[in-house]
Amino acid sequence: MPRLELSRPLAIDTVDNDGTTMTVEADVEERKALAARFRIPTVERLTAEVVIRAHAAGQLYLARGHLTAEVVQSCVVSLEPVPARVEERFAATFHTADAPITEELAETGLDADVDWDDPEPVENGVIDVGELVAQHLSLALDPYPRASGVSMEGILASGAERRDTPFAVLKSLKQDEDS
Repeated sequence: MPRLELSRPLAIDTVDNDGTTMTVEADVEERKALAARFRIPTVERLTAEVVIRAHAAGQLYLARGHLTAEVVQSCVVSLEPVPARVEERFAATFHTADAPITEELAETGLDADVDWDDPEPVENGVIDVGELVAQHLSLALDPYPRASGVSMEGILASGAERRDTPFAVLKSLKQDEDS
């Protein structure tokens, strides 16, 4: 298994119903590795606080977190750097591999605002809170960042003036057929 960029393993046998709080802060090397993973120029800062609680006699676990990050992405139009602040609240559910999820188990005092239908399996008695934070940062990134003042219209207009664009070639072929 590849080494995770931001690994913070938490043994589930240390988690109880009152919860365990973990603070995750990525160091310089972890931020560089995350930037490479997400294919963005930089992750300048990443911190998160995550509370993990046991439910259903330690068979189900709920992680609720809040992350903040400062990142630089590339503009999808001009490739200019686009700095952004990311702030995200998230929740994730986990279950122990030896505990099949039954409807009865899933209804035993669980948080109603959380989707318990498809929890992640707990592997080797550990939840990797750092990887959970990394995944949610990935999901929170803007999929189409744009630099200020950049629009597709300007790019399309400059391309339309060129005669060798694929559409110009197709148009000339159609004009040849019509002649």
